[in-house]
Amino acid sequence: MGSRPRTLPAVGHKVICISSEDGAGALAAAQLVADGLGFRLIDEDIVTRAAVEAGVDQEVVADVERRKSALVRLIEGLGPAGMGTGYVTASPESLGYGQPVSDELRGLIKSVIEETATAGKVVIVSHAASLALANRDDVLRVFVTASPQTRERRLATVLGVDEKEAARTLKRSDAGRTDYIKRFYGIGAELPTHYDIVINTDKLTPEDAARLIVDAAGGSP
Repeated sequence: MGSRPRTLPAVGHKVICISSEDGAGALAAAQLVADGLGFRLIDEDIVTRAAVEAGVDQEVVADVERRKSALVRLIEGLGPAGMGTGYVTASPESLGYGQPVSDELRGLIKSVIEETATAGKVVIVSHAASLALANRDDVLRVFVTASPQTRERRLATVLGVDEKEAARTLKRSDAGRTDYIKRFYGIGAELPTHYDIVINTDKLTPEDAARLIVDAAGGSP
C-alpha cells in the first residue's frame, strides 16, 4: 500500500523574505523553510545568473519590461534550488562571474523580486528583499545575522582561507550591502524594526532558525 502524500501546513504569509549578512547561514535555513512549506526558493544569485544566461546586458537595457518578463518566466521554470553550505550569499557587487553589477541590473533584480512575490508561495533570499517588499501585507520579513567572529569562522571554512582573509572578505561584502541598501532604498542605518524577526545564528542551527521562521509564517514548527 502506497504512502500518503505529505500534507503541507497552511501558511498565513505567502512570501517569506530572508535578508542576511554573509556567513550567517541564511541559505541553509531558507532551503529548510522552503522544503517545509512547499514554497519555491529564489535567491539573488539565482536571479543574477538567470539574467546573465538570458542575455540581459547593457545592449538590451532599454527594453526593461521585455527583459523583466523573460526573466520572470525563466525563474518561474526553476525548481527548488539546492544551496550547498548555506553560509555565503551573493554579494550585491558580484554578478556571479566576477563582474560588477550595473545599476540597471540591480534595478531589474529588484523588479523581478517584486513580481516573483506577486505569484506567492516563495522564499526569497536577498540582501534587501525585505526592503523591496516592505509595503506588502503578505510578506514575513526576516533578518538572519551572527557575530563577526562566527561569520569569519564559517566563511574561512567554506572558502578554505584563514580568518584574517575571511574578515577582509566580509568587510568588503558588508560595505557593498550597506551601499546597496542606501542607494536603492535611501536607508542609511538598517534597523531591527525593518524586519518582523531577527535571528542570531551564533548558537542556533539552520534547523532551529527554520523552525522559528515557519512558526512565525503561520505554519507548523
